[in-house]
Amino acid sequence: MTLARRLFRTKPTERIIAEGGHGEGGELRRTMSLWQLTLFSVGATLGTGIFVILGQAVPKAGPAVVVSFVLAAITALFSALSYAELAGTIPVSGSSYSYAYATLGELVAWICGWCLMLEYAVSVAAVAVGWGEYLNSFLRSLFGFTLPAAITRSPGQDGGVINVTAIVIVLLATWLLLYGASESATANAIFVMIKVVVLLFFCVVAFTAFQAKNFTPFAPLGIAGITAAASQVFFSYIGFDAASTAGEEAKNPKRDLPLAIILSLAIVTAIYVLVALAAIGAMPWTQFDPKHTEASLSYIADLAVGATWPGLIVSFGAVIAIASVVLTVIFGQTRILFAMSRDGLIPRVFQRVDMRHQVPVANTLIVAAFISVLAGLVPLGQLAEATSIGTLFAFAIVNIGVLVLRYRSPELPRSFRTPLFPATPVLGAVFCVIVMAGLAGVTWVAFGLWMAVGLICYFLYGYGHSRLNAGWSE
Repeated sequence: MTLARRLFRTKPTERIIAEGGHGEGGELRRTMSLWQLTLFSVGATLGTGIFVILGQAVPKAGPAVVVSFVLAAITALFSALSYAELAGTIPVSGSSYSYAYATLGELVAWICGWCLMLEYAVSVAAVAVGWGEYLNSFLRSLFGFTLPAAITRSPGQDGGVINVTAIVIVLLATWLLLYGASESATANAIFVMIKVVVLLFFCVVAFTAFQAKNFTPFAPLGIAGITAAASQVFFSYIGFDAASTAGEEAKNPKRDLPLAIILSLAIVTAIYVLVALAAIGAMPWTQFDPKHTEASLSYIADLAVGATWPGLIVSFGAVIAIASVVLTVIFGQTRILFAMSRDGLIPRVFQRVDMRHQVPVANTLIVAAFISVLAGLVPLGQLAEATSIGTLFAFAIVNIGVLVLRYRSPELPRSFRTPLFPATPVLGAVFCVIVMAGLAGVTWVAFGLWMAVGLICYFLYGYGHSRLNAGWSE
């Protein structure tokens, strides 16, 4: 077999499905319902975009940041529809990595999986970085003191030495994940309900101070500002695909995965737009400071009422929200690595399943250790944009994968079909490219270096250990 054929050889869909749930030493349990899967995706998505990133995006677009959220949502929607089709057709834990393996071949699957490492592991670290600021806001309002900047901010931020609070929230989420998928899903459902209630409370408070003049001029920085902000707030939508990483732990994956993906995106988009409108209406966009925005919603809530108790409630919601994101995204990262390990592309330790709790324990601990180091030492802004470009690249691959699988295997049973095919996946890929173009040049350089390292890792390990190509010769 030629090198090119080996690199782009696809894994049969029926084989991917047949291997679902199986790991070394045990199997994953199918315990998650539609409701849990939907809240899993909401939990992975809803939080950082409003509680942390909003304050950084407003100075770029002004009041038109609302449009930026909608543009990012449309970009995510096209990809979400493609995800929904592939999740219903190939209901396994690998998410877009597995979809790429079935449609575009091993090398593309590896690249996609490498991008997902950037999306999941780095996004968790980015989310965790903002947790300390909201924890301090909560402690300040309730007890009148704060933790020192040296342990709540990353190096490079004012007074930051090592973000210990970010490390703590990662370790707490890891502890919960080790108990099992069902227990984690139950805890996440509680977290999601709390943060939705808190965000609705913020909207009620902020709308009491609403001033229409804050929306004039609506787009002071023009289309360029809207696009730049959309590229950044797209980070807020990372996570709607989290349900697809639970494909091997869902009770009825073919039916529930597509529904969970679409429902979660609809819920999150509605909340984002509502909160953005309330925030801009309550405080002029020129007062948003891009250097100190981690707890902007708490500040706005206090400003609207002229007291500190609203900010206390919002800060508590943010503490819970970010904890939920950390929990669900670490889960997704471990399940993708589980699938890659099962294919032989990364070491076998990542597919070992604990017999008692039926979760990949070693995998979870390794991921937690890596994320803890990243969260403790790297500032939020750099992490957020690097995550966006990796995610957009993976989303583009999923959209292309739908086109390829429809053409190559039209007979496969599909529990969900992307509407307006082929326009939807084509537009999905195009929108991903448009948003990627709005990212800073340094982000592209970082992405290029990340991909170069990924290719080196593949040819040093994955290429020679691939189970799909085992026994084949040149």
